[in-house]
Formats: sequence, structure tokens, C-alpha cells
Amino acid sequence: MTPSRAFGFLLARGRGRLFLSRSLDLLPSQGLFYTHGKLVAQSSKHYSGFSRELDPWKCCFTPSYLGVIEGLKALVTVNFSVLHHRPFSSASTSTKRNPYFSTVSLDDVRHFVDILGHKSVIQDEDRLLAANIDWMRKYKGSSQLLLLPKNTEEVSKILQYCNTRCLAVVPQGGNTGLVGGSVPVYDEVIINLSSMDKNISFDKVNGILICEAGCILENLNSFLANEGYIMPLDLGAKGSCQIGGNVSTNAGGLHFIRYGSLHGNILGLEVILADGTILDMLTTLRKDNTGYDLKHIFIGSEGTLGIITKVAVLTPCKPSSTNVAFLACNDYLSCQKLLAEAKRDLGEAISAFEFMDCSSVEMALTHIEGVRNPLPTSLYNFYVLIETAGTDESYDRTKLEALLVRSMEMGLISDGVIAQDLNQASSFWQIREGVSEATGKAGAVYKYDLSLPVEMLYSVVEEIRTRLGNAAKVLGFGHLGDGNLHLNILSANYDSKILAQIEPFVYEWTAQHRGSISAEHGLGLMKAEKIHYSKSAENVNLMVSIKKLLDPKGILNPYKVLPQSLLQN
Repeated sequence: MTPSRAFGFLLARGRGRLFLSRSLDLLPSQGLFYTHGKLVAQSSKHYSGFSRELDPWKCCFTPSYLGVIEGLKALVTVNFSVLHHRPFSSASTSTKRNPYFSTVSLDDVRHFVDILGHKSVIQDEDRLLAANIDWMRKYKGSSQLLLLPKNTEEVSKILQYCNTRCLAVVPQGGNTGLVGGSVPVYDEVIINLSSMDKNISFDKVNGILICEAGCILENLNSFLANEGYIMPLDLGAKGSCQIGGNVSTNAGGLHFIRYGSLHGNILGLEVILADGTILDMLTTLRKDNTGYDLKHIFIGSEGTLGIITKVAVLTPCKPSSTNVAFLACNDYLSCQKLLAEAKRDLGEAISAFEFMDCSSVEMALTHIEGVRNPLPTSLYNFYVLIETAGTDESYDRTKLEALLVRSMEMGLISDGVIAQDLNQASSFWQIREGVSEATGKAGAVYKYDLSLPVEMLYSVVEEIRTRLGNAAKVLGFGHLGDGNLHLNILSANYDSKILAQIEPFVYEWTAQHRGSISAEHGLGLMKAEKIHYSKSAENVNLMVSIKKLLDPKGILNPYKVLPQSLLQN
């Protein structure tokens, strides 16, 4: 391609509908559930990831009957062997309910009503249904009690009581997780922090925000934008996910390459321990070398060590200029080289560097309404989305254009376009963020979140594709800038034979190449028994010791993150 052709591609072509919103709207999935002791197929209705509301649909499993007694609802005995069924889960031994945990009694319900009031103690069948199932419908618990605390003191009183009674609990925020970490496994009491959604303070000089854990990420970003700042993380589920859950899972997201991990952006936390102790670490200091920095053991602990109730986060200034380019590459090696060139030429201006293979882009174009291909002349093997953010729009754009022209001359990119306005930039992002949504429409999907050396990132996609042949469609996309692959495998239905071809191969391959089996999604229930693929026995044993120290009865989010055989011995 000649230099004149290369420069010609810089004028974006607006086609079709453009999108300003990048909120993820989660969609239907298929599954198998038990009803009256029989296995049946069920197609769920629409589930909105933005509103977190479940549209009315016929319940496909036997609900617990909740009768009114003395103004309270009595709980009947539940046969967990019938109700506890997941339509799909990672290949692992079945997790058994811890026999030491108590079951919720009428006296327990009365006590929670005394603490929270009637309106915050939920036994409504429909609301419990939504809280018991993750958004992908892969994991379903059978909790009969949902609590909605409004402040730190109420969370403390709940945990103090549950610890005394040995009642297991699961902390829940927006319930947007992908590994079953935010829903019950059995009958754990659900503690949902959605009512704790206040912005406590904002330091306009230093950009430090203190807020409660139930604040929705997108709402925080809107608040900060009016003050000239932004949140340091951006996720497809930002319209639903809550900051407490983000911190508990150490969420990465689209701007990790620019702003780094939450371990570097969270200045302080308030955490409630299993026995109700309020651990106040809510400092806003940038420097504090007095002893162990305890907040870090709670960041990424997925609610297994304590429940985060308040967060102090360091927020970056809002960039005054943003540029987005959508580019095509012929092979994965060109994507790697383009990343190296971008780092060299653009430096810290890069705020995102995303890649998608052809199958991923085709999936979004096919299944997401209104999405258009910015490069319609043909389909290429790979696509890259580069976003820059800075303070001088003209300067930043000139640098980006120069990079693209030179990269085209070097043969690294075959075609491309730079967004001319916010609408076009949003339409480019709609393709990248639409891939996950599209897979939910296409059938059964097996999702893996891997961290690997960039040069090896796509090799596992090719290996899986070879192993499965025509039995499944394999997609590779993700955050190339920080070595994070989202491996999605699609088939018509969930199939044990297909799963056996994927696992444990994908974990073994990742371990052999010194990668991580969880880059940003966490371990949850799905990978709790797989942690040894990424962590040594010595590391895991130390984690178990910390868990037993902080939560000796094991009531906090049980069955998640760590192998149960080590915790129950």
C-alpha cells in the first residue's frame, strides 16, 4: 500500500447507527435446570446488565415455599441435592456443602429484621431468583435470604451474628462476575451492598474519591467527569458493576495499560471482618510506611477475607482529548510489532490497545444490532483498536496519524481508520465491547481469562482450534497491551466431550508457559480447585493460613478462590 493510500484511510466513514453508550446489556442464554427432580431445558428471558432486573419469566426450578407466620416468612427445609444444580461449570469435582454451616431459621430472620428493618430483609421469590443466579446462568444457588444493609454498622452486626451462628454468607454487588464468585453455591445468606451507594467526599486538588462499596462504576465516572477527573478503570459492565466488587476482584479492564492495577490506585479501604470487626484502613495518604499495608490482601480476595464497605481511590485527571483508531492486520506477529511501535511513538498517551481476531469481529457484526464494520471492503485476520488520551488534541492526533502511516509503510497494518468524532469512536468501541455480548447470543460459550507473555498469547487459541476442529468455534480477543487474552469457545450446546477437550488442557498449557489462569476475572467457584496451575503449593498454603486466621469458621464466600480440601482439613 502506497503512502498516499495510507493517508487516505485516515478519514473515517460514518455508516449506519452510531452509539454513545458503551454499557453492556447482558442477554439470554440456554441452560439445564432441575424442576421437581427432573432435568429440563429452559431458555431464559432478557436479563439487563445495566438495570440488573430480571424480566418476568416462568421459574424453572422448584421454589422454596415461604409462608407468612407472625408477620415474618417461615423457611421450609430445602433438598439441596435437588436445587443445587449448575447448567454448566468448569470441569472439577463437585463441591459439597460444608456440614458445619447452620441453616437459616425463623429466629435468624427475626434478628435480621431487628437490625435492618422489614424492607431490607428480602424473601420475595422473584428477587431471590435474580440474586441466586449469575448473569450467564452458569451458576445457581438456593439462598432463601437476601439482606440489604444501608451502612457499615449494619454490615458489622450482620457478620457478627452470622459468625456466632456459623451462617455462611456471600457478598454481592452488581453480580456481573464470570466465575461464579458473587452468587451462593448452596444456601448462603446473600449480603447485597447496592443500598450503600453514597459518595462520601472528593478532594478536588488531589483527585481522591471516598465512596461506599455499592456505588456503580458508571455513576462514579459521571460524577468525576463533572469535576474534571475519571475513574482509573473502565469495564464493559460499568453500568451495573459496583466499586466494591471491582476492588474485591481486582478488576482490570480496558485502560489497564494506562492506569495500571487497582493495587496502585486504591489508597484505602474500610473492611468488615468475619466476626464483625470494622477494619478502618480508609487513609487518603499517598505515602505511609508504617507496618504492613493490609489493604492489599483484601484487593482481589473476592470477599473471602472480609467485606469491603468503603473505598478511597486515586483518580486521574480527565483527558481533554481522545483519539481512537480501528486497524486491520494480516497476522498476529504484526499486532505484536504494532504494539511495540505504539509504545515507542505514543508513550504514555496510549490508554487502550485491544486486539480481536476475525472470528471475534464477525461475531459482533453478526449478533449486535447496529454494529457496522469500519473497514467494509474485506475481512482481515486480526483487528487492533488503539485509544490515546492526552491534553492536546491536535498534537496527539498528529502523532497517531504518523504512527499509522509509518506502520502501513512497514507492512504492519493493511487498512484502518481514525474516528473523526465521539460518535465514531463509540461505534469502534461497540465492536470490541460487543464481542462478549455476541457470544451470549450465539449459543453455549466457555470463557477463559488468561494472562500470558504477549508473544505466546494467540498460540493457545490456535492450539484449542486444532484440538476441537469443527466441534466448536474458537475466538481470541482481549487487552494485548497488558497480555490478557479472552479465550471464548462456542458450541451449539454445552457438551461434556467438548469440555474434556478444553480442560485441563487450557490450564496445563497456560502453566507450561508461565501464565496465569485468571488475568482479571478472579477464581470464584469456577477455578478454586485450579489455583495450583498458577500458584505454588507454598503460596497456596500461605493463603489458606491467612484465610483461617481472618475467617476461622470459613463463613465468608465459602467454596470460592481456594481448594476446599485445604480449608476443611
